[in-house]
Amino acid sequence: MKNLVIYISTIIPFFLFGQIEFEKTKHDFGDVSGMTDRFIDIKLTNKGQKKEYILSVKKPANVVYLVNGQFMDPDSSLTVRLQVNPNTKGRFNFEVNIFTSDKGEPTAIKLTGNLLNNNQTINPFQACPDFNSKPSRKENPTNFELTVITIDKETKALIENTNVSILQNGEAIWNKTTDSKGEIHQQTPLGFSYFYANHPLYKPSEIGGYINFQRNYVVIELDKKPFIPIAVIDPLQEKEIKSSNDDELSKALEIEINQQTDSNQQLKPTSSFSNLDKNDFNALNFNPINVTFVLDISASMRIGDKMELMKYALLQLSDMLREQDKISIVTYATETRVLLPTTSGDQKSKIKGLIKELRAGGMTAGGAGIKMGYKQTLRSYIDNGVNQIVIITDGDFNRNSGDYKKYIKKYKKKGINMSVVGVLNSEKEKVAMEEIAQLGGGTYIPIFKLSDAKENLRQEIRFMCFKP
Repeated sequence: MKNLVIYISTIIPFFLFGQIEFEKTKHDFGDVSGMTDRFIDIKLTNKGQKKEYILSVKKPANVVYLVNGQFMDPDSSLTVRLQVNPNTKGRFNFEVNIFTSDKGEPTAIKLTGNLLNNNQTINPFQACPDFNSKPSRKENPTNFELTVITIDKETKALIENTNVSILQNGEAIWNKTTDSKGEIHQQTPLGFSYFYANHPLYKPSEIGGYINFQRNYVVIELDKKPFIPIAVIDPLQEKEIKSSNDDELSKALEIEINQQTDSNQQLKPTSSFSNLDKNDFNALNFNPINVTFVLDISASMRIGDKMELMKYALLQLSDMLREQDKISIVTYATETRVLLPTTSGDQKSKIKGLIKELRAGGMTAGGAGIKMGYKQTLRSYIDNGVNQIVIITDGDFNRNSGDYKKYIKKYKKKGINMSVVGVLNSEKEKVAMEEIAQLGGGTYIPIFKLSDAKENLRQEIRFMCFKP
């Protein structure tokens, strides 16, 4: 009997745990919206000495799965791809059971998240990519041929001579014009991408989503302008763009900004400020600034285009900073940290490199971020200049944030003001942001589209530093 007990105790671990190691058994998609990536890859590795198999996968109707193989030789792996398609607004919790040959019980995979809108449909950006698409044999294996077409939103007719820019990590990677078929075919790196399309006869259109070898077809709809001016399309638009991608995108955005009739009320420029060129930031007219950006990189910032808009705004501002200016960056999600200690404004490569690497995920710890931001600003305080903290968030910065309002009042007395940049925030969140900005002696700065990201933050910083 003793030998029998010993025998059973040695085989139970093998029976329960098996030889196939799962990379993960749970995944939280966070907030899911129309453009959110909805699939996750899970790697299975055979740690044993014999061939093992995936026997079956039991899943709910709201989950799609793909497997890039059925068996694993010793020390080899395969991938299970799971995509969630929730159809009810609110929290979702799916369980997928994967049966493998190394044990009698399935391995349960927990998939959770929060669907923001129950009127969601799978579009070309969201279709679960299969394992058959292979990268082309190019110098960069992540490149693939992307097709972009622009159409009239009402008639669905193709639109030629539409200028399209694509941004990744906050900067333009190419700028092209649609051909006579309304199409662009261009080698493009995979990843989350932000598209900006403009045409003389149409309103600009913006869209973001994840692209790769399978999600390689993007349709952008354009609305006609209410009053169409008599204009001749510049034939130079049909020629290949020779200047830099960022320059071409900037020109397009400048046109949009100049056509806007409503100015940013938060700037409240004086007549002398208004008379200056909006790109003027010289020492004669503007004080040096010591600014700390407190960036929300929690999971909610992954929704839609928020991260791209935030990155683009920060990169535009970085170009404007001078040697006498100081910049710090604090990030907050589940944890808070100083991403960029106090750095001179002329260290643009260093600043931009860190901005491009920003990734969102985790919970919101806005109060801790605000406190760290104030402390960072105080360490690099300048006597004859502007000392400012700027929070950039989608609106959840004050969730479970404790006594952050005490810090705002405390440091305002020490000459450090706070402004709030709202990225794609709701009207309710806007009201809360305006109240906090007013408490901090600063302003609320809205960013809802690319032209806002290009201009609003830059102009607010200029106004803060203006010498009356």
